[in-house]
Amino acid sequence: MITVNLRPNLKRKRAGSPFQGAMQGVRGLGSKIKDPLLLVAVASWVGVLGWLGFVVLGTTRDLNALEPQLEVTRAEHRRFKAFLTEKRHQETIRDSLVAQISVIRHVDGDRYVWSHVLDEVTKALPAYTWLITVGTAAVVPAAAPAAAPASSKAADSAANAPPAPSVIQFEVNGRTVDIQAYTRFLRQLEASPWITDVTPVSAQTVVEKERPLTAFTIRATYRQADSAYIRTVPLSQSVR
Repeated sequence: MITVNLRPNLKRKRAGSPFQGAMQGVRGLGSKIKDPLLLVAVASWVGVLGWLGFVVLGTTRDLNALEPQLEVTRAEHRRFKAFLTEKRHQETIRDSLVAQISVIRHVDGDRYVWSHVLDEVTKALPAYTWLITVGTAAVVPAAAPAAAPASSKAADSAANAPPAPSVIQFEVNGRTVDIQAYTRFLRQLEASPWITDVTPVSAQTVVEKERPLTAFTIRATYRQADSAYIRTVPLSQSVR
């Protein structure tokens, strides 16, 4: 390619670098701006914008790093929320069962008293001795608690607790042909874990069908035996 210089008296200018042009623009801008406070304000805004950009970038980076932990925490929250819901449901069922058992205990508290009394009297009865009557002498209601519970939890426990059984005094009238059998009957009644305060009321000789007999009256008190003396059996049992 042939280049023809139509103006031979003028020298060609060498092309400058872009960086040099930018520096010249900055110098020209500095020469145009005569107020130094304006320069300080511009520099301050540039610094603030740079700092804000750095903070935004750092916050975005930290947020992206915390996203997996947030998902894990949400999963744990859902799991524990389901666990607490199930726990409350189970506690509701437990409280309902405890209330039903408490009602049954209040209703059934004295149901089997006479079964124990007759069973223990029968076990203690010696040979050549028979009974005429077995009846109630007195029923003493259970004593009320002296002080109220201090907390609501203790109040709930006291409300769900089984009622204290009444103190039942009973009287036994019988006959025997042997005075030693009568004393043996007293000792065996006193040895029973279900009977206490065995007291002989009277013992006298009577004639029945031309035979001398000893007519006796005994008064005793029923008490709840220790759990070691209570034997439980299942209501249903499989037979092979």
